[in-house]
Amino acid sequence: MSHDLPRTLGALRASGHELRGVKDEIRQNLLLALRDGRDPWPGIVGFESTVLPQLERALIAGHDVVLLGERGQGKTRLLRSIVNLLDEWTPVIEGSELGEHPYDPITPASRRRAAELGDDLPVAWRHRDERYTEKLATPDTAVADLIGDVDPVKVAEGRSLGDPETIHYGLVPRAHRGIVAINELPDLAERIQVSLLNVMEERDIQVRGYTLRLPLDVLLVASANPEDYTNRGRIITPLKDRFGAEVRTHYPLELADEIALVGQEAELTAEVPRHLIEIVARFTRSLRESSAVDQGSGVSARFAVAAAETVAAAALRRAAITGEERAVARPVDLESVPAVLRGKLEFASGEEGRESEHLEHLLRRATADTARARLRGIDLNPLAEAVSGSPVRTGERVAAHEVVAALPAVEVLTEVAKRLDAGGTENPGPMASAAELALELLFLTRRLAKDESDDGDTVSYG
Repeated sequence: MSHDLPRTLGALRASGHELRGVKDEIRQNLLLALRDGRDPWPGIVGFESTVLPQLERALIAGHDVVLLGERGQGKTRLLRSIVNLLDEWTPVIEGSELGEHPYDPITPASRRRAAELGDDLPVAWRHRDERYTEKLATPDTAVADLIGDVDPVKVAEGRSLGDPETIHYGLVPRAHRGIVAINELPDLAERIQVSLLNVMEERDIQVRGYTLRLPLDVLLVASANPEDYTNRGRIITPLKDRFGAEVRTHYPLELADEIALVGQEAELTAEVPRHLIEIVARFTRSLRESSAVDQGSGVSARFAVAAAETVAAAALRRAAITGEERAVARPVDLESVPAVLRGKLEFASGEEGRESEHLEHLLRRATADTARARLRGIDLNPLAEAVSGSPVRTGERVAAHEVVAALPAVEVLTEVAKRLDAGGTENPGPMASAAELALELLFLTRRLAKDESDDGDTVSYG
């Protein structure tokens, strides 16, 4: 923050600063970004032609917004991104409880100070990150949490109950001149939702039987899960009516978006080649289409992220066991995913006892589809013929250089390595990962046998 910013009301006026409402501020900054060709939504993947245009129209219209979608569709991240459309710094009355603009004090205390000090009213500057307030809706949320209540300490100091300065303001008034986000709005008890009606329409608040006419300047945004929306909870009709827009979110529509999302969000402890990220992405998308999985609860994007992180962890563990310096994930590390992440899914009734079988089947299919897509046009028969006579052993106790040393000297492996960006035998980790994918495709298409050891730590292709 620049130290040249005005520090008094008089200096602020002299600087030519103009007061803008929050919604107008967001509208103008959004339109400026669009005109300049800048991305207003950095880090948001897969919504470019669907959700974002709808949200942008709602914000330009000055509407409060509900994002409706299944878990793990990025609703909260999208809500948090709206703060980037606020001015980076905004002036507030220094020490004011609600962060009021120096031109427009709204509480009795701030109005009194403004009248007494005039142009000497002290001004502070608030960063846009401080103008975003988020609340996870829970059934035990009280009106006092959102709107406010009488402060017994202030009453004990001698003020009367009718004195508006006895009020302890809740989350919504304290977000004055900012954004209020309520996650999982249907989980709010209906009587609590009622307390938001005046805030959204008349922009005033009611506490303990008397009304404070506070011209609150807030953008109210919320998220909701369709299952909660219709079953466990609901948004009451008068409140739905006050939201200007309801925007439906979705999981990534394209495989490339799913891969990009995993690459962006996953915190990988080891190197995971892109073809393994693609397998994880295809696996996740298959789960979203499976009748064995309860699609009402969805398959979160966090599943794909957690799966990639699990694969990386398996590779790092294997490297520690085998003494490899460079930990690079291989197809053998995918075997850890179903067992570890099964609990993140809700299965349809009647699938009890078959969960692991179903997950393993879909993972094999995702592996085969990825291998076919990546290796299309390559004749793998020479590799199959060579390996059938001289098996290649792999597994979590087999180091990458051992896998590479056992590979036959066939030209097709050079093309496989090129397609999968493996480099060559001088890079044993990536090369072993690429070769394993080709061998797994040969096994899944029944051109090669695979024998597992009794302890499950190694397998042999041949």
